Amino acid sequence: MEFTQLGRTGLKVSRLCLGTMNFGPHTEEKESFAIMDKALELGINFFDTANVYGWKTGEGITEKIIGNWFAQGGGRREKTIIATKVFGRMGDWPNQSRLSARHIREAVEGSLKRMQTDYIDMYQMHHVDRLSPWEEIWQAMEVLVQQGKVIYVGSSNFAGWHITQAQEKAKARNFMGLVSEQSLYNLNARMVELEVIPACKEYGLGLIPWSPLAGGLLGGVLAKIEKGRRASENVQKDIDKNRPKLEAWEQFCKEMGENPADVALAWLLKNPVVTAPIIGPRTDEQLTGALRALEIKFSEDALKKLDEIFPGPGGEAPEAYAW
Repeated sequence: MEFTQLGRTGLKVSRLCLGTMNFGPHTEEKESFAIMDKALELGINFFDTANVYGWKTGEGITEKIIGNWFAQGGGRREKTIIATKVFGRMGDWPNQSRLSARHIREAVEGSLKRMQTDYIDMYQMHHVDRLSPWEEIWQAMEVLVQQGKVIYVGSSNFAGWHITQAQEKAKARNFMGLVSEQSLYNLNARMVELEVIPACKEYGLGLIPWSPLAGGLLGGVLAKIEKGRRASENVQKDIDKNRPKLEAWEQFCKEMGENPADVALAWLLKNPVVTAPIIGPRTDEQLTGALRALEIKFSEDALKKLDEIFPGPGGEAPEAYAW
C-alpha cells in the first residue's frame, strides 16, 4: 500500500479510502467485519462513513457496525483513521440536522457513542449549511478539537467559494480549518476541475473523490451486461445516455489490458490534489483487486484519449469558459 499526507497535515493515510456506505443496507455485519479486517491487512488505514449511513433516521446503523468492529480490539481502532460526517437528519425535531452549534454538539456525541471511541480522526461537514454562519460552525468545531473529540475537520460537497469562505473565516480565528474536501469526481463527472480543485490546491486540502466509478458505469458495465448481469432501471438510463462514451471507454481499457474499475481509480490517483478515492467493495475479492490501480500509469497519448472520451470542463475557471 502507498501512503500520502492528508492535504497539508502531517497525517498519513492510504491512497485508497474504504467507503462503508454499504455496511448495513447491503453488507451484513459479519461480512463488514471481514472487509474491514482485510482492508487493514492490505494496509488501507483510511475509512469513511457518516452518521446517516444505514438510511434509518437517527439509528446510525453503519457507525454502529464500525463501533462493534472496533470493540473487538486487536489494535483495530488505533490502526484506523476514521472519518465520519455531520449534517444529515438524525431525528424529527428542528435542530436534529444541519450545522448549528447545537446539532454539531449533539451529533458528535452520537457518533462517538455508536463507534465506541473517544475521538474522531476527521469530522466532515456532509454539505454546506447556508443558514449557519461560519463563526458559529468554527466555534463549535474549535471546542471539539480542544476537548480532544475531533482531531481534523473536513468538508464534503462544497463549492470552491464555500471552501474559500470557510478557510478565510477559520484563518481569522487562528484555526486550522478544513484539511480535506470530499467531492463527486470521476472521469464522467469532472465539474470540480473548474473551481473546487483549484481551491483545494490553494488552501492545502486533500481531495477525496466519492463515486469514483460513477455508480458502476466506469466498472465495465457493458461487458457485465453482455455476460448476463442485469442493470437496474436507473443504471440502464445512465447507460443509454452515455453508451458511446462507455463503448469507447471499455475498448480503451481492453487495449490497455486492464480492468476498467482499476483504470478509473488510477486516473484519479494521478492528480496530485487527490488524496484517496473512496472505494466501496462488497467482497474481499473486490477490495484486493482495487490495489491494481496503484500500479497503473498513463502515457500522454492515453491521457489525451481519455480527455476525448470524457471531456472535462476545459480546465480551471475562468480560462475554461473565458479568455
